[in-house]
Amino acid sequence: MGSLVPLDAVAIGIGATFGALARQQAGRIASDWIATDPNRLGKITGWHTAGINIGGSFLLGAISATPLVTEPKSVKPPYFPKFEGMSPRTKLMLGVGFCGSFTTFSTYSVDVVNWIAQGNTTRALSYVATNNVGGIVAAACGMALVKKLRG
Repeated sequence: MGSLVPLDAVAIGIGATFGALARQQAGRIASDWIATDPNRLGKITGWHTAGINIGGSFLLGAISATPLVTEPKSVKPPYFPKFEGMSPRTKLMLGVGFCGSFTTFSTYSVDVVNWIAQGNTTRALSYVATNNVGGIVAAACGMALVKKLRG
């Protein structure tokens, strides 16, 4: 098994920082919105996690379908290079770092356990199905989109 290259660790850390901040902001925005009318919107508490997980699955699917490139082609200004793919380090930063900290399996698991303990089994099972099926479909859509855009 290979050892972690220091620059790979830095790339993952940068991606993880931004993914965690994006996750926190998404949760805050959802909580603030629910707080505007808790009687009407209170029943969707926790469901923003499913949205985050599905969105992250779409993004990770797109990242994984993007080809690897080892070195960028040199292009002289004012021309812009055609997007050929991502370096392995960029994929680590975006996939492992950003998506890994943006999506949240632990919150999803705790939500399910709490809802079952509260007697909300139907809600918990719907949430499981939404996260799992939605995440798989979203990942497939992200992959398909990249393949379609690449021709």
